[in-house]
Amino acid sequence: MRVALFSAKRYDRLSFAAAGAHGFSFIESRLDLDTVGAAAGHVAVCAFVNDRLDEPVLERLHQLGVRLVLLRCAGFNNVDLRAAARLGLQVARVPEYSPHAVAEHTLALLLTLVRKTHRAHARVREGNFELDGLLGFDLHGKTVGVVGTGRIGRWVVKIFQGLGCEVLAHDPFPHPDVTAPYLPLDELLARSRVLLLQCPLSAQTRHLLNAERLAKLPRGAIVVNTSRGAVIDTRAVIRALKTGHLGGLAIDVYEEEAELFFADHSDEVLTDDVFARLLTFPNVLITAHQAFFTEEALGAIAQTTLANLYAFAQTGKVLHGVQA
Repeated sequence: MRVALFSAKRYDRLSFAAAGAHGFSFIESRLDLDTVGAAAGHVAVCAFVNDRLDEPVLERLHQLGVRLVLLRCAGFNNVDLRAAARLGLQVARVPEYSPHAVAEHTLALLLTLVRKTHRAHARVREGNFELDGLLGFDLHGKTVGVVGTGRIGRWVVKIFQGLGCEVLAHDPFPHPDVTAPYLPLDELLARSRVLLLQCPLSAQTRHLLNAERLAKLPRGAIVVNTSRGAVIDTRAVIRALKTGHLGGLAIDVYEEEAELFFADHSDEVLTDDVFARLLTFPNVLITAHQAFFTEEALGAIAQTTLANLYAFAQTGKVLHGVQA
């Protein structure tokens, strides 16, 4: 079966080749209405987090003879599932790959932000060994709130418990393996010196951290988001940073990242004024959706994507389907 893999990077070619993929066309462009024609002659398309799979794109894919949408990611909010079902297109995802990768990146972001190691590194390279401006704080003994206790969130809980933090959890569906106490969201926010967002993006979690909820955090609290960008109301966060109520922000995702991340824009003018404003804060740390980016995770993504493809080829049904 021929597969058109969109938003293809060098590491995608390598990881899928290592997993034994055959019949793949690697297309560097992001999938949208302008590029969907590249799927002609393919039975399936393989898409990533910022590829566009709305109704017009899905209708065009159906017209081109595509029967399967393979998402090489866990999230599926970029797919119009109702339109896919109407058109008879099956949608499969990778429900998990390496929860350790994202959980460990969460810790890396937080430690970098609170200990200012990124700024210290830049100083030392310039011959500046002064410590003023680099004062941090111990994580040990601090109260850490984790919103979302899926597979990634559960590893985050374990990591921060191992550091000696008081960990609190919130999730509409508490997991029996989580030893941290579950609290209502407002109570968790009020007690959290550090807030870690690990929840999926849905209608209920879009802008979960808005102006009202930011105000419930203790003054000087730190927020880290390695889940989905739109879980945070970015404009509200900027206002909280400006007033000093929010003590710091570390993000690996951004709600308007589709036009920015996974591409080199270093020779271009940054036209996203909201993102540009974030970059002006010394207490904001941003990575470009790299929390998943480990050897282990890429291998698991390729293997699970191929497993979905092979199951469809043999039985007409995918292993990890997504329905409206």
